[in-house]
Amino acid sequence: MPGSGMKQQRVTARILATAVAGVLGTAGCSLFHGRPTPGPGQVGTASWYGPGFRGQRTASGAHFDEHEFSAAHRSLPLGTRVRVTNLANGRSVVVRINDRGPFVRGRLIDVSYGAARALGMVRRGTARVRLEVLDAATPSVTTARARVHRRTRRRRGAAAHP
Repeated sequence: MPGSGMKQQRVTARILATAVAGVLGTAGCSLFHGRPTPGPGQVGTASWYGPGFRGQRTASGAHFDEHEFSAAHRSLPLGTRVRVTNLANGRSVVVRINDRGPFVRGRLIDVSYGAARALGMVRRGTARVRLEVLDAATPSVTTARARVHRRTRRRRGAAAHP
């Protein structure tokens, strides 16, 4: 049969794709798992950001204030509250994830200047920290809030400038 070779190739490709997905899934590839969140006691390097970003919009749609206790994380849902503990001095703060980052390899979280001051890490710039997720926000709710905030802001801007 002339068409059976093509059918055999499709079946072999599907089997191969399934096998690769299974191997990658068990090896920890993030493409084959749900939303990644730090487990209790995840340890890594934190850095801070502040005055250069004052007033700019965060990923959540809010304006950045370096004195608030907020943070940037790559994958936690926006609005999630996280306890960050500086392992060098034992100080800890609770921050809300309102932005995306850090964009430097090897960093776990970027905290605001206010949080960094409370953690005692401003002078050094980075610190070894432990993250504990206190309550994860529902992604759809925080995304909807950001959308509503942007829409409201646009309307106010349009009314102020006829």
